[in-house]
Amino acid sequence: MRFRLTPQDGAFFELLTTSAGHLVEGADLLTRMLSADRTQRVRLAERLHEVEQAADESARAFLSRLNKTFVTPFDRDDMYSLASGIDDCMDAIDEAGDLMVLYKVGVLPTGVGELVGVLHRCAELTAQAMPRLRSTTDLHEYWVEVDRLEHLADRAYRRLVAELFDEEADPIKVIKLKGVLDALEEAADCFERLANSVETIALKES
Repeated sequence: MRFRLTPQDGAFFELLTTSAGHLVEGADLLTRMLSADRTQRVRLAERLHEVEQAADESARAFLSRLNKTFVTPFDRDDMYSLASGIDDCMDAIDEAGDLMVLYKVGVLPTGVGELVGVLHRCAELTAQAMPRLRSTTDLHEYWVEVDRLEHLADRAYRRLVAELFDEEADPIKVIKLKGVLDALEEAADCFERLANSVETIALKES
C-alpha cells in the first residue's frame, strides 16, 4: 500500500521552501561581495553568516519534525538527502564569502562574476522547485537546467584557474584566489547533487 500525502505533511514542504529561500538570500549577498570594498565585504560576510545560521535553524526544524513523524511524504532517506543537500549548498556559499574576507582578497578576476551568477541562478531554481515537491510534477526542467549550469560552472572554474596560474606571479595570491574559486565550484557541485536528489524522488513517485 502506498501512503498519500496528508494535510499536515505540508509543513515539510514549507520548511524546505524556507530553507531554499535562504540560498537565494545567500547568493544575493555573495553577488554583492564581488564589487564591494574590503570594509563592505566584512559587513556582507557577517550578514551571510547570519543567513547561514538561519538556514541551519530551518534544517534543524525539518530534521526534528522528520524524526518525530512516522509516515513521511517520501522515503525517509530521501528526506534527509534534501535537507542535507540544501545545507551543503548554503555552507559552500558561506565558505566562499568567508574566504574572501579571511584571505583579504582584493579585486577578483572578472570571470568570477560568471561563476557566482551560475550559483545565483541555481539558488533561484531550487527555491522555485521546492514547493513543487508536493506533487513531484513539473520538476524535470529544474534538474536538467541545474545540470547544465553545473557544467557551465565547471568550465568557468577551469578557465579561471588556468588564467590564474598563467597571469598571477604571486604564489600566495594564487593560493588565496584558488581557495575562493574552489569553494564556488563546490557550491555548484552541491546544487547538482541536490537536483539529483530531487530527480530520484520524482522518479520514485512517478
